[in-house]
Amino acid sequence: MHVNALWGRAVADELAKAGLDAAVLAPGSRSTPLSVAFVEHEGVETFSHLDERSAAFFALGRAKRTATPTAVVCTSGTAAANLHPAVVEADEGRVPLVVLTADRPPELHDSGANQTIDQVDLYGDAPRTARTLPEPEAAGRKLRSLRTTLARAVAESEGPPAGPVHLDVPLRKPLEPNADQDDAPAGVPAPQVGEAFREANPLAVEGRDGPFVEVTRGRADLSRPDRRRLSDAVASADAGLIVCGPADRPAPAGDALLGLARATGFPVLVDPLSGHRFGTTASDAAICGGYDGYVQAIEATPDVVVRFGASPTSKPLRHYLRDAGARQFLVDPAGGWREATFAATDLVVADETRVAAAIADGVDRTPGGYADRILEAETAYWDLVAGSEPPEGAVLADAAALAPDPATLVVSNSMPVRDLDRFGRPREATLTVLGNRGASGIDGVTSTALGAGPAADEPLVAVLGDLAYVHDMNGLLAVDRFDVDATLVCVNNDGGGIFHQLPIADHETFEEWFRTPHGLDFEPTADLYGLEFARTDDREQFREVYAESVGADGTQVIEVRTDAERTHEAREALANRVRDALAT
Repeated sequence: MHVNALWGRAVADELAKAGLDAAVLAPGSRSTPLSVAFVEHEGVETFSHLDERSAAFFALGRAKRTATPTAVVCTSGTAAANLHPAVVEADEGRVPLVVLTADRPPELHDSGANQTIDQVDLYGDAPRTARTLPEPEAAGRKLRSLRTTLARAVAESEGPPAGPVHLDVPLRKPLEPNADQDDAPAGVPAPQVGEAFREANPLAVEGRDGPFVEVTRGRADLSRPDRRRLSDAVASADAGLIVCGPADRPAPAGDALLGLARATGFPVLVDPLSGHRFGTTASDAAICGGYDGYVQAIEATPDVVVRFGASPTSKPLRHYLRDAGARQFLVDPAGGWREATFAATDLVVADETRVAAAIADGVDRTPGGYADRILEAETAYWDLVAGSEPPEGAVLADAAALAPDPATLVVSNSMPVRDLDRFGRPREATLTVLGNRGASGIDGVTSTALGAGPAADEPLVAVLGDLAYVHDMNGLLAVDRFDVDATLVCVNNDGGGIFHQLPIADHETFEEWFRTPHGLDFEPTADLYGLEFARTDDREQFREVYAESVGADGTQVIEVRTDAERTHEAREALANRVRDALAT
């Protein structure tokens, strides 16, 4: 066995033992020993994606859906640079991603050698850890060091906070698994690993039954005085609120959240990406999802807020909390600060579920007038908007309301996630809603969705804007390569509809330089990638086509044509109607 093959097998084996069960491979020569090792490992499911950027987002989607580490493997040079957007999203979105970049050997750096760039710290401070692995060598201590590094890297990716890890892997030719001395460049030995070495170093070659290093992380908890202090603040509040923003994983768990809501009497505002907008918690009277449309129309404000997860998607809610003058507890087990208005007063570094349970155990109060006002507004809001959503909002309302139970729903940034926030009514259905809200880019959304699909045996729906669809068309390669069944809804308003909400919309440069109409016909993309295609601008027809698609095999693209300016006007008119109704 060539030493590169030994090295690649050790990498794949140790990552699998540490908990990694899938790897997305972007084809390339320098990464050959890694790719072959993953393909041959029975415990790792492999996917081969032609486009490095799409491959990285595909891996991100799988890791996001499973909440377990997924690897992406690529060759050296710009291939590694193309992984950067997904690494940034994994960092900000707290997604466990293991990035393996093959590299040229050290002597070729700073030499003008082909496809050789500086890959050390390529992703800046985004990775939880970044290491250049040792060069392959048949040495027991070196192999044990390699396995230790890999086991620790997987543990680092799982957090808290979860996130990407970067392992740069220098490899020399020959790279093929059957390489021998004849395959080596002139003057370069092709070291072979004999049976004697394997017998003398069984631990280094084979590893342990489990991870080479078992990493045990404790769960951050509060001391008894801190629990009492937090409970007392909540118990003494005249008006309280619980806010669940986008979560890496649903946190706190549903039962703990409901226990907290019932003990405090506080209404719970749940982001669609929190894991609590849809499911059994949706049947509880305190769970609210329409706040984006009404929270700034009510005059009442809380004096205590308990917040879980990242900053809410809803800008009106963020501003409402900023202006409330309330004591706000941010609960984060990693001690991260995810509150950009800087109005929160307390950072609680502890496990969310334990915090929720601790407060519930120390508080017993009944809902007050503020809770009644929120719940009245919630009911009135859904009565007002039912059936009168703006065209693009109606797409998201229907996508959530008509999705099968269970299903995975992936929403793009820009307007789709905002429309889901405003028009996605809570329902008792197991919908896993995902979005790339870490850095909130529109790149890679298709690949994220298609990566999430094979990770769960349930229907997959993705709703994208037209620019997001164009941005990641190479991601559609995954549909046929991995036999993915999905419903892809493309809301086509011929450009950046969200810019209509900015002051620049009144400027003469708006149409050409900001909205950027493209005039593209998306139907040929279905022919190119072997997909079924439908187009509509009628809500009832969309509902029919959508219902048929989510119940069918294969992947269908449903293009919904809308007018961005008219949709913006409809949003404004509905907002005014809600404000007027709730002010009376």
